[in-house]
Parts: sequence; C-alpha cells; structure tokens
Amino acid sequence: MTEATAPARRSRITPEREAELYDAVLDLLREVGYDALTMDAVAARTRSSKATLYRQWGGKAELVAKAVRHNKPGRVADVDTGSLKGDLHALTLRADDCEMEQSSALMRGLAMAVHGNPDLLKAFREHLVEPEMAEFRRVLQRAVDRGEVRADNPALGFVMHMMIGAFAARTMIDEQPPTQDFLLSYIDAVVLPALGARTS
Repeated sequence: MTEATAPARRSRITPEREAELYDAVLDLLREVGYDALTMDAVAARTRSSKATLYRQWGGKAELVAKAVRHNKPGRVADVDTGSLKGDLHALTLRADDCEMEQSSALMRGLAMAVHGNPDLLKAFREHLVEPEMAEFRRVLQRAVDRGEVRADNPALGFVMHMMIGAFAARTMIDEQPPTQDFLLSYIDAVVLPALGARTS
C-alpha cells in the first residue's frame, strides 16, 4: 500500500499510546536507520499488529514523518514574545543541547534516506516541512506587522534555510553538534542583521 492509495484513517488510539509508538519509531531510527527500519520491527517493539500500523499510518514513510513531527517541542507559531529576537531565541531554547545533538544525528540519517525515497520525501513535505514553514511564516509576519522587518526584505524568504543550514553545517564544518549557544549567536550575528531587525 502506497501513501497515495492509503485510505483515509481515523485515530483509534489514545494520544498516550500514539506518543509511545512515535518514541519507539525514533529509537529504531537511531538504532538501524530508515532503510533498515521495517513495520515488522515497529510492530514488535510496540507490541502492535502490522495491520493496526498500516490502518493508522498507511506506511513507513508517513509513520516516520509524523514521529519526527511529534518529537518537536510544540508549535512554532505559539511562541510570541513580542519581538523577533525574543521569538527566535525562545524557539531555540525549547530544545537543550542533548536534544539538539540527537535531532542532528537523526536528521542527517533521514536526509540521506529522503533523496532516494519519493514516499518519504512526500510525507516529510506534507507532515513536517510545509506545516513548519507555514508556522514560521506567521512568526515572521508578526515581526513585519510590528514594524521590525520590512515587508519587502528579500531575506524573509530564506530565514528557515539559514536556520536549517546553521544546524546542519555545525557538524560538517566544526565537527561539533549544534548547541543553544551556537544557534543563539548565529541568530544575532547572521539572521537578525539579514532581516534588518534589532539584535539587542
């Protein structure tokens, strides 16, 4: 069954059970990677039936994308400190250094898998990338509405690229995991000046 042919599904499990399943999926991803992860392994780890997993999620790609989305600490657009710097700092501080290191390792592995798997790419765009981008645009629009950023600033369309780029490049260039201090400094030195927003 592919993502395209999966029937519409209604939730039949509790939020607590759903969170438990997502945690198990992320643990398996860290242990074996996306390609080696199977629905059989998820079913065994979570003491579920494969039929239940397919009925609920349709396939591995959707299950993994939703597990990664669920692991994110709350909605981006819910953060509203009254300033763009405050919002970006607050979003960064929602994950501690240990969580960032785990997320960085997980995303590196998934980035490789996405390139060779159209179903995973589609699921990631639908359940992770597009919702996150929409929420992030709301944060930036509030900054425009407050007069912190000009509406015609060309950097507005690249803020998410800058943030993800810094997160990924930290390991590649510095051979260190991303940390709160690194990202906060990056926001103040690169992102806010590019937007013409206050850094103090």
